[in-house]
Amino acid sequence: MKFERASGILLHPTSLPGPYGIGDLGPAAYRWVDWLASTGCKLWQILPLGPTGYGDSPYQCFSAFAGNPYLISPDLLLEQGLLSREDLADMPEWDSRRVDFGTLYQWKPALLEKAFRRFLDPSAVLGAGLDPGREEFEFFRAANASWLDDFALFMAIKEANGSGGWGGWPELLRRRDPAALGEARNSLKDTILRTEFFQFLFYRQWNALRDYAHQKGLRIIGDIPIFVAMDSSDVWSHPDLFFLDAEGRPTVVAGVPPDYFSPTGQLWGNPLYRWDVHRKTGYSWWLERLRFTLANVDIVRIDHFRGFAGYWEIPAGSPTAETGRWVPGPGADFFDVVRASLGNDLPIIAEDLGLITPDVIALRDQFSLPGMKVLQFAFSGPDNVFLPHHYLPNCVVYTGTHDNDTAHGWYATAPENEKDFARRYLGVDGTDFSWDLIRAAWASTAVFALAPMPDWLSLGSQARFNFPSRLGGNWEWRLGEADLSDSLMNKIRDFNWLYQR
Repeated sequence: MKFERASGILLHPTSLPGPYGIGDLGPAAYRWVDWLASTGCKLWQILPLGPTGYGDSPYQCFSAFAGNPYLISPDLLLEQGLLSREDLADMPEWDSRRVDFGTLYQWKPALLEKAFRRFLDPSAVLGAGLDPGREEFEFFRAANASWLDDFALFMAIKEANGSGGWGGWPELLRRRDPAALGEARNSLKDTILRTEFFQFLFYRQWNALRDYAHQKGLRIIGDIPIFVAMDSSDVWSHPDLFFLDAEGRPTVVAGVPPDYFSPTGQLWGNPLYRWDVHRKTGYSWWLERLRFTLANVDIVRIDHFRGFAGYWEIPAGSPTAETGRWVPGPGADFFDVVRASLGNDLPIIAEDLGLITPDVIALRDQFSLPGMKVLQFAFSGPDNVFLPHHYLPNCVVYTGTHDNDTAHGWYATAPENEKDFARRYLGVDGTDFSWDLIRAAWASTAVFALAPMPDWLSLGSQARFNFPSRLGGNWEWRLGEADLSDSLMNKIRDFNWLYQR
C-alpha cells in the first residue's frame, strides 16, 4: 500500500479512561478519537482486539477472529435499553489508572448476562421504541458463521468444562466427534447464543467507533500475531492446519533461540503451522483471517513477520527454547497468494525486529512492505541501523513498542555509554528524553512515526504496558481523563506541523 507521511499514537482500548474498570468502546473512546484527531495525527495504532486468555495478553487469544467482550461499553448498553442504572449498583471500586483483571472477570460477565437476558425478552428492553437490534443480530450471525459457529461452541464447551484448555476436555469433544458436537450444540444452546450475542455487541460497538474515527480523518493500525494460542477455537476447529499428535497435543512449538537478551531464548509455546497443508488449501484460513481483520482496521501490523521466511521450531516439552532448529516458512508463495487476493498494494506493516537474516529482508522488500525501526534500540553506535540517518522512507519508526519500557524508563536504566551516545546523537541533555526521542522520530524520513501514549506524557516504567519475561501484572496501565489536555494536544499538533506529518 502506498503510505503517505503521517504520524500517530499507540494506545490499546483497554488503556482508555472510563468508570468501569477497563477502557472500553464507549464515550471515552469517542473523546479519545476527537482528541487524537485534534492533534493532527492521522493514525491510531492498537493491539489485537481478541478475547484474552491466561495472562490477559492480547497476543494469546481464544480466537483469531472474535472480539474481546470486556471492551463492550456499559454506557452504550444503557442507551440501548439493555441495561439499567440499577444493574450497575454492585460495581466494584476501581483503580482508575490500572486494570484489575481479576475483579473485572468476576463482575463484567454477570453484567453482560443481564443485557443478554433483556435482549431475549422484548418486553424487558428499557425505553419506549428502542430497538435492541434483533434483525441485525441475525444478520451478524449468518455473515460470520464461518468462524462464529466454532468459536461460540468452543467457548460454551470450555465454560461447561471449568474453563480449562480444550486439551483437558472429554476425548470425543477434543476430537470433534460429530455426534458429541451435536449433543453439545443442543445442551449448550443458551450459552452458545449468549457468546454470539456478546460478539455481536462487540463488533457493533467497534464498527461504530471505527466509522467515527474515519469521519475524523483517522486510520486505524491493527495487529495480527503470526501464531495463535494453543487454547483457541482456531486450533481446536482446524487441527489439520497445525503440528498436533493424535491426542491433539502439539509436537513442536514456537519461540525464538537464545540471544544477547535471553540466554535460553523465548519459549512461546504456540503450535506451529503445517504450511504444506495451508498451501494445498490456497492459504484459505489465512486469507479469511486477513480479510476479516482488514474489514475492521485499515492497516495491519504482522507480528513476528520473520516467521514467514523462517521460524524457530522447538520440540514440544522442551524446558527452554535452546533446543530447536530453523525451518523455512512459506515465503513469497504465501504473499503472492495474498497479493492476488487483496491487491498489489498490501496494507501491511512487517514487524521485522529480533534476529533478522537476509531472507527476511528480501521477503519484506519483494512485496514493498515497510519494516519497523525502534529508537530505543538505536544507541549502540553510529552504524546502528535503527538510527534515523540510516532510514529509507518505506519504514515505520517508533520510540518504543508495547513490549518496551517507556522512553523515560529506558533512559533511567540504560547503560551509561548508550545514554551518552543518545545525548550526543540527539543533541540534547536528556532533561525530557521522551520528547527528545519523539522529536527524532517525527523528524526522520520514515513514512509513519508513532509513539506509545505514555511517552507523550513523559511517564516512567510504572506506565510500561508489558514485561515480556514477567508473568502477571502486564497490560494494566490506563490513561487518565485529565491526560488528554489542550496543552498536550497543541504540542503534538505543533510537532506534526513542524515535520509535515
